Amino acid sequence: MVGSVHKAPVEDGVLARAARWRQAGKKVVLATVVTTWGSSPRPVGSQLAVSDDGAFVGSVSGGCVEGAVISEALEIIEKGGTRLLEFGVTNEQAWEVGLACGDTVRIFVEKIEEG
Repeated sequence: MVGSVHKAPVEDGVLARAARWRQAGKKVVLATVVTTWGSSPRPVGSQLAVSDDGAFVGSVSGGCVEGAVISEALEIIEKGGTRLLEFGVTNEQAWEVGLACGDTVRIFVEKIEEG
């Protein structure tokens, strides 16, 4: 359709950037939200790519969770392996800090290998 603009979802940008990094010879790790419970800020399928120089694109949660995922990703780049990370706040902890309810998010982190 002439004149229409199609915006790709953020995750499409994440995978495209990860592919470009790989083509440039960088080591890359992909983190994907695989399960959520409660008021998780990002839905299942959300992704974050991290390159060996510390660059990243995308989002799997935000705040300190995102920082922890990036740290794990950099460790996977160095040492290999995969990780299934779980972050959560119980309902009791949430009430203590003024949130309506707790949440849990599980994030699978893996190195992207050449295919």
